[in-house]
Amino acid sequence: MMSLMEMICEGDVYTIREAVEDALTGSNPGQVLEALVEGLRLVGDRFQRGEAFLPELMMAGETFKEAMDVLSPALRDRPRQYLGKIVLGTVRGDVHDIGKNLVALMLEGAGFEVVDLGVDVAPEAFVRAVGEHQPQLVGMSALLTTTMLQMETTIKALEAAGQRDSVGVLVGGAPVSERFAKAIGADAYGNNAAQAVEKAIALLSRGTKPPA
Repeated sequence: MMSLMEMICEGDVYTIREAVEDALTGSNPGQVLEALVEGLRLVGDRFQRGEAFLPELMMAGETFKEAMDVLSPALRDRPRQYLGKIVLGTVRGDVHDIGKNLVALMLEGAGFEVVDLGVDVAPEAFVRAVGEHQPQLVGMSALLTTTMLQMETTIKALEAAGQRDSVGVLVGGAPVSERFAKAIGADAYGNNAAQAVEKAIALLSRGTKPPA
């Protein structure tokens, strides 16, 4: 029988839900998540090396989504300490959400309240969300080189609205780099979901504190 990691790699969308349900009877939700994430990471690595192609990457993503439909309630039910609030979204012009959704889930598991704006989020929508929800952090994702420039546009929109000094800005996504993040004025860059959580916690510890 294939492991959860192998099922993600193989894009076994038809039986993954049952497999996750079975796994939850003998493992804690965090362990199940680690196996699923490892499978997604392996497919991504193969894609980067030219050993896997876009249809395989998409099938792995769909399989991961099916798995998370089953796993998410169990993860949210875990007791956790509240750390703060983050507004999260994929920037304008970009409709990719697998990476963003994984980051959101892991942030919630770590103790963040996540306001997920979804995909194709305009700079003005980030500004409105910051005004409405008063987060400590803003996270932006992009998968395309043509849309990653919207991150800078959004940061400028936050500055124009007088909000930039009140939030830490975290960016990530396949085409994004540490150098690009610094160039556009972001506070932190995460190259994967686990690192995004680490950077978010680090930003809070540098002076952005959750409300009492």
